[in-house]
Amino acid sequence: MKDLTPERSSLDPIEIASRDEIEALQLERLKWSLRHAYENVEMYRTRFDAAGVHPDDLKSLPDLAKFPFTYKSDLRDNYPFGLFAVPRAQIARLHASSGTTGKPTVVGYTAQDISHWADLVARCLRASGVKPGDMVHNAYGYGLFTGGLGAHYGIERLGATVVPMSGGQTVRQVDLIEDFKPDAIMVTPSYMLNILEEYHRRGLDPRSSSLQTAIFGAEPWTNAMRLEIEAAFDMHAVDIYGLSEVMGPGVANECVETKDGLHIWEDHFYPEIINPETGELVEDGAEGELVFTTLTKEGLPVIRYRTRDLTRLLPGTARTMRRMEKITGRSDDMIILRGVNVFPTQIEEQVLATGGIAPYFQIELFKTGTMDAMRVLVEALPQAGDEASRAAAQRMLTKRIKDVVGVSAEVLVGDPETVERSQGKARRVVDHRSKG
Repeated sequence: MKDLTPERSSLDPIEIASRDEIEALQLERLKWSLRHAYENVEMYRTRFDAAGVHPDDLKSLPDLAKFPFTYKSDLRDNYPFGLFAVPRAQIARLHASSGTTGKPTVVGYTAQDISHWADLVARCLRASGVKPGDMVHNAYGYGLFTGGLGAHYGIERLGATVVPMSGGQTVRQVDLIEDFKPDAIMVTPSYMLNILEEYHRRGLDPRSSSLQTAIFGAEPWTNAMRLEIEAAFDMHAVDIYGLSEVMGPGVANECVETKDGLHIWEDHFYPEIINPETGELVEDGAEGELVFTTLTKEGLPVIRYRTRDLTRLLPGTARTMRRMEKITGRSDDMIILRGVNVFPTQIEEQVLATGGIAPYFQIELFKTGTMDAMRVLVEALPQAGDEASRAAAQRMLTKRIKDVVGVSAEVLVGDPETVERSQGKARRVVDHRSKG
């Protein structure tokens, strides 16, 4: 793989500033954000008053722990515009969730918010090894989902060329990659597997493609998945993190030269890690739930937003700003099976480590009598589709899940192309337990 380490002179000075400089800026901006939320959003004013705290009580960064949390339910309860901190006429753009599990969550951005967002995605692209003048194939979904437009504006802000492909149409995706020869791709990791499958279907060598780096986000993925895709395409794969309630993609990003966790852009977002059960702060370096407070957002500031993502904070390496480990899962995605905590990423690791099967899987949860049970659906590689090879893969994956993850699972090895394919975010878990 080509060395894509960016020139230090191309970085924003704050990325490599001293910790004292970063924390002084954070404190200044945090004071503004708390006051902005308190003075302009009724929910925050009511909640701060009920907790007996006022923005003036913030004298140092640790004082933020005195303030109450914000939850995703707060956005739903104040649907659509109840958490906006500026008049609706000053909102330049709206994004929203699908609302499949209830009312959508709606996020509004001022023109300044959009500009900051573009700056930060451009910073992520530089960290990923993308340079002005490069071409970026954008396969994130456009529309109300923040991924497509968030990436799009950042690519343009960097001075790169954007191919606004969006998701789906896998045949067309490969056509354009082969014809336009982009340097980078922004896509969900599960959908990148679909693109890889199309390369193999056509008999094309993905290692001969023009792609030098892939920027994966919108769903948890493992280092095993990184190695699989990097080897297949002879390119770098780095992680980008974001969530619409806080901004969208671009809150944090891995640096291509180290790939050792995601540097949080701490000049715009203040991170905390809490015990998800008690809400108390945990010691530095301990795993827990990630909490974010926005420092510069005008349209919809969020104070101590509980992301439900599980990770830990680490010191900076390639940048001075602190890192977060790759997300291992979400506290609300965790499967508790007969007393054992299981995350889909743990199953992914074992699928990728088992020979003879493709890197696609889906977990089904069901009842057997009064007990919860788990079934893992995978598929055989075309060259390993005979009965003996499938039986061997089934035995091996069953054993790996039992030995490494600690639960017993039924493994079904199907024919090639029988596991549901992602057209954006992968649907990793299907829960049948409430259906009888």
